[in-house]
Amino acid sequence: MTHNGRSLRSLKTGIYRHFKGREYEVLGVAKHSETLEQMVVYRELGSRGKMWVRPPAMFTEKVTVAGKKAPRFKFLPNRNDILTFSRK
Repeated sequence: MTHNGRSLRSLKTGIYRHFKGREYEVLGVAKHSETLEQMVVYRELGSRGKMWVRPPAMFTEKVTVAGKKAPRFKFLPNRNDILTFSRK
């Protein structure tokens, strides 16, 4: 599976900064119970602690910020575990 020419077979777990500034921790990958679509599971850091899911292609896509392309989520290299997406 690829998106914009990049493989989505792996994604680093750990802390990411969203382009709007908040930080999140990727916890793992889950499958939608009806469609079996894979979703990145992540939680907001800080006092709110909300949990979210997003399809991998959307999590890794680029967005336009102030007229320039930037990653929606930028990995912060304080963790380096690898989370592998299964093909099933």
